[in-house]
Amino acid sequence: MPEIYNGLQKTPGLPRNREGLPELSAGQQNYLHSRKKHRRIVRASRAAILLAFLFLWEFTANTGIIDSFIFSSPSRIFLCFWEMVKDKSIFLHLWSTLYETIASFLLTTAVSILAAVLLWCSSKLSEILDPYLVVLNSLPKSALAPLLIVWLGATQTTIIVAGMSVAIFGSILNLYTSFVGVDPEKIKLIYTLRGNQWHALTKVVLPSSIPAIISNMKVNIGLCLVGVVIGEFLAARSGLGYLIIYSSQVFKMDWLLMSIVLLCIMAMFLYALINILEHIYMKRLS
Repeated sequence: MPEIYNGLQKTPGLPRNREGLPELSAGQQNYLHSRKKHRRIVRASRAAILLAFLFLWEFTANTGIIDSFIFSSPSRIFLCFWEMVKDKSIFLHLWSTLYETIASFLLTTAVSILAAVLLWCSSKLSEILDPYLVVLNSLPKSALAPLLIVWLGATQTTIIVAGMSVAIFGSILNLYTSFVGVDPEKIKLIYTLRGNQWHALTKVVLPSSIPAIISNMKVNIGLCLVGVVIGEFLAARSGLGYLIIYSSQVFKMDWLLMSIVLLCIMAMFLYALINILEHIYMKRLS
């Protein structure tokens, strides 16, 4: 049986390089070269689009083509950010939004997995609750925020719950769909070997659904950030959502656009963390 080394078969008789790996054919080398070239082109194109957008924005603002008071400019946004870094006021807003987003995301992930497991364990319960979950998932979550303020007060807890409300119902439905879509033959094998429902859940359903759970987490991290910002619009004294509302009321457009840029960067950062988690999982599988 051929050995496996770093994902490549060490087939006897093939020429090897100094590292002991099989030599690649000309066709394989051309394919790998084309893939690397494709990735370089994609990265360069992304950077070029961003730089072109920033240049046009700065140029049109400085030449008066657009009103710099309304649309601001990249340089003014950076200067505004730097001033808030120097007086350290921006860190309070960044930390508030980041903490509330991560807290709502972790709670949403834990509660949705637990709820999906309960629905999978009881088909009767899933049939009873299915229409309610569908209705709650379809409900505009911004309509719940004022109600949450009345119930819980204008606190950080309210903002975290608002973040959860945006993602949790859809997350439960998606995970439950993934659980019931697991290969029934594998579950039947567990029962044939005198296993019980707990064995089927822990040995088949959850391991088979890890890719779906990670995919769900990628969606939830963005939705929780949206819910947190909605909550901060109404019930916060700090955070990027609060900064957006305050700056719009006093017409400080540099602050407003800076907050939006920081939200974009935060969303990219949080999504990248989930991607790293997925890569670690895939590497362990291989």
